[in-house]
Amino acid sequence: MERLCGNRPFWEPNLTLYTDIPDLPECFQLSVLSWIPCIYLWLVSPLYLFYLKRNNKGYIMMSLLNRVKTVFGFILWIVCWTDLFASFHQQNMPPIYFITPLILGMTMLLATFIIQFERLRGVQSSGVLFIFWLLSVLCAIVPFRSKIIHASNDGIVKDTLRFTTFYMYFGLTLAELILSCFNEKPPLFSSVVTDPNPCPESTAGFLSKMTFWWFTSMAIKGYKSPLETKDLWSLNKQDSSEMVVPNLLREWEVEKSNAQSIAQDVNGQAVYSKSGKEANHVAVSPEEVEVLLSDQKKSQQPSFLRALLRAFGPYFLIGSGFKLLQDLITFINPQLLRLLIEFTQQKGAPSWWGFALAFMMFGCALLQTLILHQHFQYCFVTGMRLRTAIIGAIYRKSLVITNEAKRSSTVGEVVNLMSVDAQRFMDLTTFLNMLWSAPLQIILALFFLWQTLGPSVLAGVAVMVLLIPFNAFIAMKTRAYQVEQMQHKDARIKLMNEILNGMKVLKLYAWEVSFKEKILQIRQKELSVLRKTAYLSALSTMAWTSAPFLVALTTFAVYVSVDKNNILDAKKAFVSLSLFNILRFPLNMLPQVISSLVQASVSLKRIQEFLTHDELSPENVDRKPAPSDYAVTVINGKFSWAKKDQPALQNINLLVPQGSLLAVVGPVGCGKSSLVSALLGEMEKMDGQISVRGSVAYVPQQAWIQNATVRDNILFGKPYVEQKYRCVLEACALTPDLEVLPGGDQTEIGEKGINLSGGQRQRVSLARALYSETDVYLLDDPLSAVDAHVAKHIFDNVIGPEGALRGKTRILVTHGISFLPQVDNILVLVDGMVSEMGSYQDLLKQNGAFAEFLRNYSLEDIVEDDEVTEMLIDEDETFPDDALSNHTDMVDNEPVVNEARRQFMRQLSVMSNDVESPKTKSVRRRRCSEKRHGDPHQEKKEAKGEKLIQAETTETGRVKFKVYWEYAKAVGPMLSVFICFLYASQSAAAIGANIWLSQWTNDSGNSTHAQEKVQMRVGVYAALGIAQGVLILANCLLCRAYSMLKAAHTTHLIMLTAILRAPQAFFEATPSGRVLNRFGKDVDTIDSLIPDNIDIWMRTFWYTVNVLLVCSALTPMFLIVIVPLMLFYWWVQRFYVATSRQLKRLESVSRSPIYSHFSETITGTSVIRAYGRNSAFVLMSDMKVDENQKSYYPGIVSNRWLGVRIEFIGNCIVLFAALFAVIGKESLNPSLVGLSVSYALQVTMSLNWMVRMTSDLESNIVAVERVKEYSETTPEAPWEVPDKKPHDDWPSEGNVEFLEYSVRYREGLDLVLRNISLKVKGGEKIGIVGRTGAGKSSMTLCLFRLLEAAGGEITIDDVKIKEIGLHDLRSKLTIIPQEPVLFSGTLRMNLDPFSRYSDDDIWSAVRQSHLHRFISNHPAKLNLECAEGGENLSVGQRQLVCLARALLRKTRILILDEATAAIDLETDDLIQSTIRTQFEDCTVFTIAHRLNTIMDYTRILVLDKGEIAEFDTPVKLIAQKGIFYGMAKDAGLA
Repeated sequence: MERLCGNRPFWEPNLTLYTDIPDLPECFQLSVLSWIPCIYLWLVSPLYLFYLKRNNKGYIMMSLLNRVKTVFGFILWIVCWTDLFASFHQQNMPPIYFITPLILGMTMLLATFIIQFERLRGVQSSGVLFIFWLLSVLCAIVPFRSKIIHASNDGIVKDTLRFTTFYMYFGLTLAELILSCFNEKPPLFSSVVTDPNPCPESTAGFLSKMTFWWFTSMAIKGYKSPLETKDLWSLNKQDSSEMVVPNLLREWEVEKSNAQSIAQDVNGQAVYSKSGKEANHVAVSPEEVEVLLSDQKKSQQPSFLRALLRAFGPYFLIGSGFKLLQDLITFINPQLLRLLIEFTQQKGAPSWWGFALAFMMFGCALLQTLILHQHFQYCFVTGMRLRTAIIGAIYRKSLVITNEAKRSSTVGEVVNLMSVDAQRFMDLTTFLNMLWSAPLQIILALFFLWQTLGPSVLAGVAVMVLLIPFNAFIAMKTRAYQVEQMQHKDARIKLMNEILNGMKVLKLYAWEVSFKEKILQIRQKELSVLRKTAYLSALSTMAWTSAPFLVALTTFAVYVSVDKNNILDAKKAFVSLSLFNILRFPLNMLPQVISSLVQASVSLKRIQEFLTHDELSPENVDRKPAPSDYAVTVINGKFSWAKKDQPALQNINLLVPQGSLLAVVGPVGCGKSSLVSALLGEMEKMDGQISVRGSVAYVPQQAWIQNATVRDNILFGKPYVEQKYRCVLEACALTPDLEVLPGGDQTEIGEKGINLSGGQRQRVSLARALYSETDVYLLDDPLSAVDAHVAKHIFDNVIGPEGALRGKTRILVTHGISFLPQVDNILVLVDGMVSEMGSYQDLLKQNGAFAEFLRNYSLEDIVEDDEVTEMLIDEDETFPDDALSNHTDMVDNEPVVNEARRQFMRQLSVMSNDVESPKTKSVRRRRCSEKRHGDPHQEKKEAKGEKLIQAETTETGRVKFKVYWEYAKAVGPMLSVFICFLYASQSAAAIGANIWLSQWTNDSGNSTHAQEKVQMRVGVYAALGIAQGVLILANCLLCRAYSMLKAAHTTHLIMLTAILRAPQAFFEATPSGRVLNRFGKDVDTIDSLIPDNIDIWMRTFWYTVNVLLVCSALTPMFLIVIVPLMLFYWWVQRFYVATSRQLKRLESVSRSPIYSHFSETITGTSVIRAYGRNSAFVLMSDMKVDENQKSYYPGIVSNRWLGVRIEFIGNCIVLFAALFAVIGKESLNPSLVGLSVSYALQVTMSLNWMVRMTSDLESNIVAVERVKEYSETTPEAPWEVPDKKPHDDWPSEGNVEFLEYSVRYREGLDLVLRNISLKVKGGEKIGIVGRTGAGKSSMTLCLFRLLEAAGGEITIDDVKIKEIGLHDLRSKLTIIPQEPVLFSGTLRMNLDPFSRYSDDDIWSAVRQSHLHRFISNHPAKLNLECAEGGENLSVGQRQLVCLARALLRKTRILILDEATAAIDLETDDLIQSTIRTQFEDCTVFTIAHRLNTIMDYTRILVLDKGEIAEFDTPVKLIAQKGIFYGMAKDAGLA
């Protein structure tokens, strides 16, 4: 160096350090200071240019800013080289004068090149150059000052040229620095330009990104008024589902194919065929293949982890790089503290040392803050992408898994995969870097400690090492408890889900109490697990709060006792304390990270298991379009629901000619629906071939309705064509229903179609199929849920030989005999085999089982009353063109009855296809096309679409104090105060210990004196520390294990009770997902998150108070600074809390649609697949996830924004504590300086945690608010009214009387029943008929008071039902509801949840309901487990279970609600005869679809538009030729 400088000195301590006016030698200035920025830029630029080459964001137009920067760059180059040429002119200049200008000039050219290259690559603001200019300016400050000092000392400028060029250089670099703070315009054609609400991050400058300044606009907006969804920025492209999910899926596919190829190598033969499906090789028996496969599965499963790492690793590593930097910088501050204490001990040191140290501490802390938050940002964004990707992958998978796989994971479990497990990964990414960072920090800390205290550090380390297994043990146990708690929680949510889905049934049977008990039993188990967890967490909290203290105690005690000469002075004590404090974080984190890892690994296993489930093989059904006369062929088909199961169908041979109509008939449970599933490719094909030519539409037996408008349900993604749509509505007889619905076809349908009747749902489902215009229609019993005459209408207008689908291939599963003569072919299934097949005539001739069956049931051969038909045909001939418009005119002025009769007449005319003249045909075709288009009525309806499901309410603004008070009340007010007091005293003990330590270090001045006191010093120090530990333990036990669990218990209990007491209308207007969200997420928050939050909040709050107290007590000047800092703190925190709270709320509201859409999809997968709408649904799911991430992302950033600002305050506190220590150096002793500064270094952390916890607490306490909201649901009438209790044997007669009775569904809707009056004597059998929506079901609901009267009353045996308790009423009535609902549990529980009946009773009920054969053949008998929703029984069998329930209860009044719709005729007959014999002395109300079931009833009630149209004996009604006659005629009974 000296040679380069021409023997001028490179470094002079006297000039630099030991003087009041320091300066650096010229040689040092010219070499080191000038080269630093250059070295930086040359090192970074290759990497940076490579990065720019890879990432092109578009092209930025040349702007004024850019031109100025470029010009300044050139001028800088010229200035530097001016120096160079000047050196050539002057003789014998040292080499440095040539080297430095040369290097500088080259660097300036490089910088100018980068400015332009960035512009071409679309970089709006450059971090690399900003740092370069900053370094240049900082390094030029020293020569700037020293040149002025020299000039003023000498009174003359020696080297004018260099003096001038230097100041030009300084001015230009400063200008470049200022210019690089500004942004360029966004690149041309970038998304920013087109996006309506782009995220400012994409256009933010480097400084803005480092300090998260770009977020400020949202913080201000959120503070002024609560944020709404429209205020949220669009998601960055690279975080959106369309980028993230395919990325992961690609890697996962690679992973799967690798695993497969390895598996094949292992096996030596390719047992895996296409895409991971097994192929049964002829050579190997299927059993062997199974064995081989199971071995392989063990050996080689594709690793989901590797796929994740490959997809998200690289981005995450950038964050890790930041973490490494931050870890290294952390250790600079304790060293600076050591120097500061040394400085206060030295008497004559120049004071600028102290100030320099103070500012260096500040600078270090500031740098650390910025770097740390960049690291967090990268981690959180990775976490967010992980969640998006995992949810996307699970969703896509759930659309293609087999039924067997579905059985192994219930809807609840899969939703949990999405919500809980994806969340786990998200949480893990934030800590993942601690895995390597914690050991690194520990090693560095120990290294510095060894330097300070020598070998006695080992004593402290020993304590730490001993604590690790303790913590690990606790973590393991906690982990086990968590799994157990998850199981209980899953069970509770699953049961809750069923309760919500079967709420109507629970109410009708008055079973709520039994189910409440079941839920509370599970909850009790859950809470006891939580209590154990609380004990453990109390221990671990104590361990890790006392750890740093114990370590310090043992280290200091050993240090002082080992050697007489070891004296604990301020420097040693406080430097090691600050190092111990650094140690504390990684040590605490390690167990947490490890448990987090274990949790995530469990989640990983669960997700991987789900993603490796078998998928439905597209090869199951051959869909290739091939020229063939047969649309559907099955050859030797053998199908089962799962590989391991018995085949459900075997020896199926079936050829369906194109355009023909095939009916599939057979008894309950013979495999009719299975056949349809097999054709859809939903079943495992064990043998044989299926092919289906062309596209498929599918109508399932239980209609699947989306939570969307009626129109959306019918269009199902097809474009809307007015004409075609109207025809479809007409054909499916939906037009009259839409007139009844509040918003016409824009009415929103609740989840699972809750606000449509069964018949309407089925017809919407049928309309969807009809609208889709496919080649093959698979109709699984669509006619069972609708009334006889509607079924007739639909058969004629849609399915039958004259219907809209004529010419298409139709496969119709049906129980209705009346349609069979009109179908082309009939397939009779018995026990999963084809018993016979052929046309109607053929089968009659064959005289087999089918003919026998028909003979028993064919109801007087289907003969038409020619006279009426002819009359109608005449009428049609008279008005060939506008027969219909005439009708409508006539209808207006005729009585209602006539109108209804006319409608039936019209349907009749459509009926008899054999007498129909060509002319009528044409009229009927036209009828569809001319259906009054501009029907003003319809338009008006559409305009006022009414939403049934109100948007989920989100509270806005500050969380009311009331909510905290609610929680405090649940905990107990006195207890709450006492807990606060305990926290305060614990923190007082901690402060006491540290003050005692500073007293102890004061002894160091006088060594003999110090030696005598050692025992006492150590003793008191230990006592204070132990007191702190004990207080913590007591606190945690009291807080966590007792009071907060009590709160969790009471809040859940109150909410559960409220939900079970809520009226039926509440469940119709509230999606079950929303209620489940309260019982899952919110209850979980109250169980585990809120106690944690409160705990940490209290601890940090008291800690912060202590720091400020200590600092102010030592240097009272500190108070002056505290006030403005605290004001700033309060201000930032208010901004943050307001914004972040609302973001959290928006996030939780936008989260439930993801799950409800998902559970809806899972229930409808077969429909979605049949229509080939997979990708559309995947898109919908992605949009919902993105919508959720849109509110989550600003939430993360708000934390970073806050962190940077709060830590800045903390850093200021460090700065001022150090500055005041320097200023008050004379009066303070070193130990106090050490105490105050080491405390200040800690405060940043606690300030940050405090705001974070305040905000977390605010957003989590919202859970209490949400639970409270549902706890205050207005309940229905009381379950029991003690003073109005009816007798035990009431109703003994069974007389029912309606008096002027009216009812409506909800406030503000029209009446459904109007002024109904009728009397029914005990033992009468009443049939109730009328078209859909006439109020038939409503009438039965009124008897149970599911709907409360709007006027009038009902009396049963002289008791007014509105006066007695609901349970007293409902338990005395029996209903067989329209939809058979079973709960998961044993069959016995489904029949008798309160265990009131003996086994014999139950068996006799089972016998009478004809389930005996099915149940006694089952190994489990009555303990047969029913799956969720009774999925493992056929619909018919479920209906029989409901019948058995009714037989068990056997009350005087029985109500049948279309109970026999899903049953074949034989079973139906059995049921009817059972009801006739078993309930002969009871009053029976039957809502009938099949009129033959009620023809022998005492009286028949015909409802129309909510009023009684006819009420008399069947014989008289038929004689009257009224509405009933028309219906009977349709059914061929008149």
